[in-house]
Amino acid sequence: MPLTQTKDKISARLVATRAVQLVAEKGLNSDRALEDAGINKLANARDVSFARSICLGTLRWYQQLEVILSLLLDKPLQRKHQDIHFLLLTALFQLSKTDIARHGIVSETVNIVYTIRKKWAKGLVNGVLRNYLRQADSLNNKINGHPVAVSSHPGWLLQIIQTSWPEQWRDITDENNKQAPMSLRINVQRSCRKEYLSLLKTSGIHALGSDISPSGITLEAPCRIERLPGFDDGLVSVQDIAPQLAAGLLDLQDGQQVLDACAAPGGKTAHIAEASSGKVKLTALELDPQRLLLINQNMVRLGHKVDVKQGDACRPETWWSGQKYDRILLDAPCSGSGVIRRHPDIKLLRRATDIEQLAQQQLQLLSALWPLLKVGGKLLYATCSILPQENENVINSFLSQEDHAKELRIDVNYGHSRQYGIQILPGEHQMDGFFYACLQKN
Repeated sequence: MPLTQTKDKISARLVATRAVQLVAEKGLNSDRALEDAGINKLANARDVSFARSICLGTLRWYQQLEVILSLLLDKPLQRKHQDIHFLLLTALFQLSKTDIARHGIVSETVNIVYTIRKKWAKGLVNGVLRNYLRQADSLNNKINGHPVAVSSHPGWLLQIIQTSWPEQWRDITDENNKQAPMSLRINVQRSCRKEYLSLLKTSGIHALGSDISPSGITLEAPCRIERLPGFDDGLVSVQDIAPQLAAGLLDLQDGQQVLDACAAPGGKTAHIAEASSGKVKLTALELDPQRLLLINQNMVRLGHKVDVKQGDACRPETWWSGQKYDRILLDAPCSGSGVIRRHPDIKLLRRATDIEQLAQQQLQLLSALWPLLKVGGKLLYATCSILPQENENVINSFLSQEDHAKELRIDVNYGHSRQYGIQILPGEHQMDGFFYACLQKN
């Protein structure tokens, strides 16, 4: 039974618990789940932040928390009492992974039992949480031999990561369980990194310039967008360092026709405009009309003139004018396995069967866009995945069926060189996991 709440007793913990249940049972992403759970009804920004942190933290450690809870319960709760199950998960996250006062966590969690009209569960909730506090060390020892619990990753995904990255898998799963840093990209048409770092310092925000992206900055600690000086005036955008590399890898030249396929929300589109000083003819393509609005909004804020089109990249005949492109960026839909630290709900929302379906879609996109590229032109293939099935394997399949395509090796001082392309793993140079491969038409 879904967790309900009275109108006058909404709390951050209640919203977080409800959101986790919606992700796990209804398959909603965390943003939509939090919205449906009532995060916008919370009294203040502090409560909103608290609810979001509990929700994302519980999702981040979901697999581990499930194992711990199973050890604390004599038997699983009935389906109609799954709201209590998720209430216990969020409480266990707070007890095991935060420095919130323990007595407060137990007390507030027990109070929620009354709010959701399940007074009968008071003793159960109180007992489970106090047993955890007494047995924490013993429970941690018990889960040490349970790879899914230790890594807090679903078994199918853990197996792929271990097989694909036998030397790095522990670092990958550890990074996936950390909170991602907040990185920025300077709009070089309106500012420069040195000037913007000075603005940040004046605003009391500590940050460092990236050693990988010349226009990139990583904050010492995340902050609200409203605190970023000049954000509304287009001085800066929020963007991880890894996707900031795309514009440089495209090797842009003045006057080129450039297509950014699957472009929303427009971060890489904007960076292409900035890196080329607006001297390329840039088209941004997006199928989803709502996400198309995000591109337009970002272009207006940043002051870029871009031809924004709605269309399906797999069906160029419905939107393409017939003029071929010098450069194509294909940031293909993927599993998001490289950005789990940013979107921990991926661990619950993705399934093993998704990967083959995504690989087929990625190959279809490559095949559909390739005829739009000029002879001598370059296509940059990118994903935010760390799985070979979506990356070098897709490129290998495409090259085996396309005689006039060749890979151009990417020679850089970051990432891991693969059979085709380069792979950035989560946390390397503070970046998200990302894959790039560059193809040229002969």
